[in-house]
Amino acid sequence: MSELITGDAVVLGLRSARLPSRALAVCLDLLLAWVIYLALTLALSVATASLDAAAFAAVQVALFLLILVGVPIAVETLTHGRSVGKLAAGLRVVREDGGPIRFRHALVRGAIGVVEIQLLFGLVACTASLVSVRGRRLGDVFGGTLVVRERVPVPKGVSVPPPPAWLAGEFAALDLSRVPDPLWLSVRQYLMRAAQLDPAVSRSLSERLADDVTAWTGAPAPQGMSAAVYLAGVVAERRRREEERSFPPPSGTRAAAGGAAASRLPASSDGPVAPRSSQVDSPGHVHASNPVDGSDSASRADGSDHRRGSTDAPSTDHGEGPTTRRGTGFVPPT
Repeated sequence: MSELITGDAVVLGLRSARLPSRALAVCLDLLLAWVIYLALTLALSVATASLDAAAFAAVQVALFLLILVGVPIAVETLTHGRSVGKLAAGLRVVREDGGPIRFRHALVRGAIGVVEIQLLFGLVACTASLVSVRGRRLGDVFGGTLVVRERVPVPKGVSVPPPPAWLAGEFAALDLSRVPDPLWLSVRQYLMRAAQLDPAVSRSLSERLADDVTAWTGAPAPQGMSAAVYLAGVVAERRRREEERSFPPPSGTRAAAGGAAASRLPASSDGPVAPRSSQVDSPGHVHASNPVDGSDSASRADGSDHRRGSTDAPSTDHGEGPTTRRGTGFVPPT
């Protein structure tokens, strides 16, 4: 990787092109240019057969400069550093700050390239590219350019390994909202590359990451659980919560889950018992009602007035304290 710093102080990670790929691109460009040059030379030799030797030599020099110098400069300027050979090799010429080249960059590269590549048979260009850290030839050094690779091989995607099956639901009550995103990224990268690390390094790194996660969650790892397993379980729990947040289960599923939870409650043979509610109407008079008993509704149907403490039939409740009138809701003052 080559660190290029833009005008906004942004570091770009670009992979510099090395000598083999650059040599392939130059060979393709030169082959195409020489084929065009020879074809035009034969055509002009037939068309200018009546000219003298000096005029014919001037035409040859002009054709050489046009095809082997002017056309490559124009192509790199118009395509922003992508000639035919570089396009085939997956390369591009950029400025040292990572921006596209302009005419002056292409002109310097092309003019010096005629000397170091064509007249000296590429010996100077190859030597400079091998010596340079970023594989630059003299035309790149004087022109302030760099040849980079555009087609970079992409590594195969590696997913986070799943946690053990017995760890499901172990961290359901853990608060993961305070853990920062950079820490999650570090944990995921460790889990994806844990198998490639040295066992001692992997254990040390997992313990450090587990301590960081524990510091944010406020709950330590379960006793006897390794740090790697703890990290895998926490990441799986976070992924499960994100999936539920993005794709919530349908309402029917939630209702079925609520019914299943209600079916697990202990059943009572006497049915549900509703709490009593008392209402004080006046000093010394308390109106009590029991929605389950039904005596209050029955007395209302008979037209009895509970606020005035009407007495219908005395009822003695043996074993529960003083005598009260059942169904009327009247409590004698003490």
